Amino acid sequence: MTTETTRTPRAAQAIRGARAARRRTQFVRVISTQLDLIAPGTARVRITPVTRDGHRRTWVTLDDAAGRPIAADRDAHRAAHGLLTRAFPSADWTRARAYDARTGTLTVDEPTAPAALGTVEEGAA
Repeated sequence: MTTETTRTPRAAQAIRGARAARRRTQFVRVISTQLDLIAPGTARVRITPVTRDGHRRTWVTLDDAAGRPIAADRDAHRAAHGLLTRAFPSADWTRARAYDARTGTLTVDEPTAPAALGTVEEGAA
């Protein structure tokens, strides 16, 4: 008996890919809609863990599409944080994160210093 691997036909791969894209698009749309209900105009959420006086806290910033902060109350910030931590349960929330509601991407959002400050040695990359 010969063991031979069979390949999945391209049509089946295309169908699976299209279904995955539709699920992803629907996920992004749902999260974006929820964020807009929480704080209208929210396009980006930044979540940063901080320590103050020995106590761990979480700083949440809601921004519009132009990057300006949205005026929202504490409950709105808390709701946005809860929504994203439930949507991305496997993310490492001990690091600063940014969620873009337009694209659905959650990225690490660590501050960087401009090279003009001289904090990076020459030749280091």
